[in-house]
Amino acid sequence: MKKTDDVHVKEFVPLISPNTLKQEIPITEKAAETVTSARETIGKILKKEDRRVLVIVGPCSIHDETSAMEYARRLNTLRKQVERTLYVVMRVYFEKPRTTLGWKGLINDPWLDGTCDMTTGLRRARRLLLEIVEMGLPTATEMLDPITPQYIAGLICWAAIGARTIESQTHREMASGLSMPVGFKNCTDGELNTAINAILAARSSQSFLGIDQHGQTAIVKTTGNPWTHLVMRGGKRPNYDSVSIAEAMDMLRTKGLPAAIMVDCSHDNSRKKHHLQPVVWQDVINQRLDGNDAIIGLMLESNLHEGNQKVGENLSSLKYGVSITDECISWETTEKLLLSAHSRLLRYLNKDETGTAETKRYSVV
Repeated sequence: MKKTDDVHVKEFVPLISPNTLKQEIPITEKAAETVTSARETIGKILKKEDRRVLVIVGPCSIHDETSAMEYARRLNTLRKQVERTLYVVMRVYFEKPRTTLGWKGLINDPWLDGTCDMTTGLRRARRLLLEIVEMGLPTATEMLDPITPQYIAGLICWAAIGARTIESQTHREMASGLSMPVGFKNCTDGELNTAINAILAARSSQSFLGIDQHGQTAIVKTTGNPWTHLVMRGGKRPNYDSVSIAEAMDMLRTKGLPAAIMVDCSHDNSRKKHHLQPVVWQDVINQRLDGNDAIIGLMLESNLHEGNQKVGENLSSLKYGVSITDECISWETTEKLLLSAHSRLLRYLNKDETGTAETKRYSVV
């Protein structure tokens, strides 16, 4: 009899179960406290009970834990300096969607050599997340593979569903069961309706196929995620301007959704050019200062050093602290942007004695 199953499958490699990995690298009390507190705070920002601006900032992707931890230590120090006006969360992205081919991220290919040692990738990702949240620094990532959350989601404070996957029913269902706030990016062409439909779907209870903590295939039944929101990342044209934001607000309200919008300063809002990210950042901060509190957050792609580099056969030639995926702004630029925004927002906070509308608008709960 001719074979009809797995005709094009070369090999099945057993994967460690989520429960086994969690026993091997258990969450600590300090880490759990960071994650729980961060999720609650981000929820309050989305409800506008906490008037700080949410800032998701960090490398486009993680490929080197040493440089990632150096970045995390610097960001944790900066986080404390700006915490009255900005709530800072580090991008710790391990999965990268690809239009055709390319490196799929640290979980898929941790050795950067095509061996796809995913058990090692999951171990390294979980260990890095644990080290970061134990510092008190909240974490953010993109949820791409629907199996991955069972391994690392307990250490994530905010998650994104990317522009290439928001049309996917699988990702909408997955988001409905995630334990943290989830931002849905608009499509790559800039269209918003798909993201808004995804938000609505993820807020509803869902039933779908997945895995449990033991790696057993299971029917997953969810309650729906109340903390889903829109991320504007540009498309055929940038969409961070005030007119685009106003149009998005109207569309959200028409669907009965809260007007809570994050702006991604990278991707098509900056044409993937790192030197344009500060332009987007300043424009959006100006809109927030002008009173548009529908803008609840911003996202920056940032690394120790600016730009990006290609991965070649000689991995030892990779420059330290430089992205191997999208272009990133440097640490110096990152620090300047956050400190400048903090200073401008703080001026309103310091007018408490006058009782001005601006003070109330930026008061921290």
